Amino acid sequence: MTLRIGDTAPDFQVETTTGPISFHDWIGDQWAFFFSHPADYTPVCTTEMGRTAQLAAEFESRNCKPIGLSTDTVEEHQGWIKDVNDTQNTDLRFPIIGDADSKIAKLYDMIHPNESDTAAVRSVFIIDPNKKIRLMMTYPMTVGRNFDEILRVLDALQTTDSAEVACPADWRPGDKVIIRPSVTPDEAKKKFPQGWDEQRPYLRLTDLGS
Repeated sequence: MTLRIGDTAPDFQVETTTGPISFHDWIGDQWAFFFSHPADYTPVCTTEMGRTAQLAAEFESRNCKPIGLSTDTVEEHQGWIKDVNDTQNTDLRFPIIGDADSKIAKLYDMIHPNESDTAAVRSVFIIDPNKKIRLMMTYPMTVGRNFDEILRVLDALQTTDSAEVACPADWRPGDKVIIRPSVTPDEAKKKFPQGWDEQRPYLRLTDLGS
């Protein structure tokens, strides 16, 4: 199945380390950070699971819930979580999906045969409260994710949802944003009374404030 940005995230029912879930119901009216990893009891995955747990307050402040997946069983996950907590000095509370038959990994195209026929690559899906896929990223098995970037993208998506703006390269919260070209000058005067820096007619930078 080929998934694209803007598609509705496929729904599924599954067992997790925190109990059975129906994915869309579990997301509810929040955002979701859905990410896969190759296997339990592996080094890079252990650091990623630990980092996600350490950032629990950051995800919560963005109204976003993490959920992990690997092609291992819930029972294996439960044992591995103890290692994650011990080695990464954290308390992992978010659900990890058991997907020993790779059904969900295949549904979300997380199995890349040139990497492995059975283990999931490091996929990232950011899904909004309308259950739409807003971002997809894929990392190889040997490279851990950049969690600063994941949080930055969440901030950027939520900012661009709240106003008719786009975020420039390397944007961080508090930086200037770009007024979308589709906004006419007259509309811009009403929507952005604070004014803007017009470097080109199509490149108008403004400050949204705090």
